[in-house]
Amino acid sequence: MADALLSSPFFGLTLSAAAWCLGCQVQKKTGFLLCNPLLIAVALIIAVLAVFRIPYASYAAGGDFIKLMLGPVTAVLALNIYNQRVILKENFLPVLAGCLVGSLTSVGSILALCRVFHVDEALAASLLPKSVTTAIAMGIAESHGGVAGIAAAAVMVAGITGAVFAPLFARLFRVTEPVVEGLAIGACSHALGTTRAIEIGPVQGAMSSIAICVCGIMTSVLALFL
Repeated sequence: MADALLSSPFFGLTLSAAAWCLGCQVQKKTGFLLCNPLLIAVALIIAVLAVFRIPYASYAAGGDFIKLMLGPVTAVLALNIYNQRVILKENFLPVLAGCLVGSLTSVGSILALCRVFHVDEALAASLLPKSVTTAIAMGIAESHGGVAGIAAAAVMVAGITGAVFAPLFARLFRVTEPVVEGLAIGACSHALGTTRAIEIGPVQGAMSSIAICVCGIMTSVLALFL
């Protein structure tokens, strides 16, 4: 009975949904900065798999279905961009400049840190695209001899960090312009950060959605010269 349950795709789907819902409830009740639903869900899923010694393959049979939704969900963000098209038209050049600086900073900082700590080329290639969405990051990493799994993990860490700390950094550096705040979040923490930007405001969400697309293209181009 237990084997049949664990081998079913519904196990991974149910566990993911339950962990996410619990994370949302914890965030609503506590309001604590680190109580991000995704962070809580990841910790809960890892804990369940470890405590009950459930193979990851059993979870992935259903959990991977969620991965298939990354592309469609990212495409849906285009609706938010369309709704804010007037603001995009007014700030077109600043958007391009901001995304270019964000992409250069992300790639440059990774290269510099990898050289300082003498990281091997495979790991450096895996960490290089950590600030773009998962699908693009995995492709860039693999094309440069990196490991797709490490790239995906780096993307998740960058995304969760941005989603959790973006409002704090905005207050700390006194960023009050919605366009600037949205671009910064999207350029640094891609889709995960964008979910937080949408909660902050519609303009922030739209600008963050734009940054995902533009920074993904720019990072892909920059990677060709590395």
